[in-house]
Formats: sequence, C-alpha cells, structure tokens
Amino acid sequence: MSRFRALWQASLNATKKALTSNLDDLMPPSERYIFNFNSKEELKRWHLYSDSEYGAATIMSDAGLSSASLEIADVGNGLSGVFSGNLSLDVAEGSKWNITRSGFCGMRSKKFAGFIDLDSYDTIALKLRGDGRCYISTIYTENWVNSPGQQEDNSWQAFIFVPKDNWYIKKASFIYLNLLFGIIPLAHYLPTWRGNVIDAELEMNPSRVVGMSLSVNAEGGVPGARSGPGDFRVEIDWIKALRTQ
Repeated sequence: MSRFRALWQASLNATKKALTSNLDDLMPPSERYIFNFNSKEELKRWHLYSDSEYGAATIMSDAGLSSASLEIADVGNGLSGVFSGNLSLDVAEGSKWNITRSGFCGMRSKKFAGFIDLDSYDTIALKLRGDGRCYISTIYTENWVNSPGQQEDNSWQAFIFVPKDNWYIKKASFIYLNLLFGIIPLAHYLPTWRGNVIDAELEMNPSRVVGMSLSVNAEGGVPGARSGPGDFRVEIDWIKALRTQ
C-alpha cells in the first residue's frame, strides 16, 4: 500500500508540474515592450504634429507657430528618443482668421499593422527624463465609442508630470538616477474627443489598440508643472505594457 501511495503521489506531483508549466506557457510575460527608442529605425514608426499643421489643414484657423522634432541621440546612458521643440501661442503673420487652438506639439505612432492586444496588461509604463512640464499620454483604440460615421480612432488620455532635477519614480520600489518611470494604470486613461474629456461611463477595449502618442500643451496640466510658451524637451527610452496584478 505504501508503495502504491508513493507512486500515486509521484504521479500527482508530475501532473501538477505539467499543468503549472502549461499555464506558464499560456500566460503572457508580465511586461511587454511596445516601443523601444534604442535605434534610428524607431523614427520610421512615428510622425510629428503641431498647431502649425492643424492651422494649415483647417480653413477657419490660422497656422500656429509651434515646432517639434524627434531624434534618436546618445543622452549619456546609450541611445534614447528626444522629443523637443518650441511651444508658441502666436500665429502666422498675415492671418485672416482667429485661431482656435495653439501652443501644442505631439509625436504619434503610425498605425499598427492590425491591432496590439494589451488585454493581459493593466498598466502603461514610460521611462522618461524631462523638463518639468506635464505631458499627455494617449492610447488610440479601434473606433467603437464614436458614431460609426466617424473615421477617427477612439482616444484615451492621461497626464504625465515629468519633473525637472528632482526626479522620482511613481509606484516603484527602485530608483534610476535622473530618470522617471511614468506608470499609468489603464483605468486612469480617460476617453476624449479632440482634447476634451467625454463625460460618459465608457471603458477602453485594450485588445484593440491601434496606436499611441505623447504630446505637450503650453497651457493646462497638473498643478506645479511648468507651463506657458517656450522650449520643451523630454527624453524617452521605452514604452511598455505591464501586468501588476
């Protein structure tokens, strides 16, 4: 009987081990790179926009004068992305109309080939070094919130305060000198329509992500953040999806 019990226990342990191994294989990793700014090839995945583009494409708006650039550079700890430029509240000389939006710049990823499924994750993390301004992280998902006639993707936005000189890490127990990990639960992203929060109970579909962006406005943001027209600069190392629960 004792021999039979030993064989049964060994078989049970082997079965448990096999099941656990299979579950581990099925479970996605706890973190996933979405973007990694360690190569100039990464630039091909992004395009820039600003109030100057907005005005030029809008009949009833003047062209703004903000400008931005995105480059891959060695910032002391290897290659990183550098998103920088100048925010201006002025409009182009000789304007005929009153501008409705000004003082903003952004970098937006080109649409993914299909979708990125982030349903297994609950948090977005960005490794940044900044200038004291407040930036906006945007996730774009397949359009199902807006009316079917709208061609624009749904957008979900959250603020990222990137302190200057006094760096810290949010929701992390480890520190990297002069770097900030912006850690944003997906639940903190709010549905927006052209920069305005949609006042409705809506839920993001993280399995249908089509793109992301990082932008900055001259005005607004969180209390204590630098604001107003002028230069901006933020270094970005990577963007990841995390599973924290």
